[in-house]
Amino acid sequence: MASSRGILFKVVALFLFSIMASLIKASAAHVPAYQAVFFRSFFAMPVILIWLAQRHDLRTGLKTKNPLGHLWRGLIGTTAMAMGFSALGILPLPEVTAIGFAAPLFTVILAALLLGERFRLFRLAALAIGLVGVVIIIAPRLTVFDLGGVEGVLLMGALLALGSAFLRALAMVHVRRLVKTEETAAIVFYFSLTATCASLATIPFGWVWPEPREFIFLISAGLVGGVAQICLTTGYRYAQASTLAPFDYVSMLFALVIGYFIFAEVPTAATLFGAAIVIFAGILIIYREHKLGLVRGKARPTMTPQG
Repeated sequence: MASSRGILFKVVALFLFSIMASLIKASAAHVPAYQAVFFRSFFAMPVILIWLAQRHDLRTGLKTKNPLGHLWRGLIGTTAMAMGFSALGILPLPEVTAIGFAAPLFTVILAALLLGERFRLFRLAALAIGLVGVVIIIAPRLTVFDLGGVEGVLLMGALLALGSAFLRALAMVHVRRLVKTEETAAIVFYFSLTATCASLATIPFGWVWPEPREFIFLISAGLVGGVAQICLTTGYRYAQASTLAPFDYVSMLFALVIGYFIFAEVPTAATLFGAAIVIFAGILIIYREHKLGLVRGKARPTMTPQG
């Protein structure tokens, strides 16, 4: 029963993150990505603080022994979020979501390089399969002769989505270090705080005054994102990370439905085929790490398909 409850919280969190992404995308034509990062982060903090207060963790949950570590994790994650939001303004939602599935693959590489985790043949093969899937997804964007034209913009969107996935993986590796001394609540809160402050620093680079509808979208994105983060964290209280990890890919289904019915986006064959390969490789890696007894229970709650 506990595992079922954890799965339910995880799926609800992924659905809410997909809603959040669609709200950001709906305002992306007018509102710069770094301004959207502010709304996403600032309006998530009250939700997180209320949640901590209800759990009586407000005093202990925000203590930190590594403020500099939170700063670096926040700056990396903020950059990843801004790049992801920029990609949402250029590419269809399903394509951005599919490219984002490259993050766990990058995490395997970075964990081996930065944390010294062993890089076994099985994971190497799964990684190679997953990277083939990523190439299939972005390959249609690589046949560009006019970088200043529409195809050039689409290529930039694909590269932004891929860069966002890489930085989310780097943030994930950093979180694995943080959880040795920090509470999950502190990691979640200080990320939102850092992202809010960092995004405010971009005001001189051209913020705009959102239209009333865009204000509603952006504020809602922050509130929904905060609730989604709580649902995700709660899910990991009821079920093991290895049980919940494969459900990350349910977000692709949500992206397909929202993209089709809200934005009239029809995914290409390359997106669907490449996403299927990436998902297959990701599940192989999850299965292998479960067999090897690698535990991500504390780290994964702070990582999402949108970063």
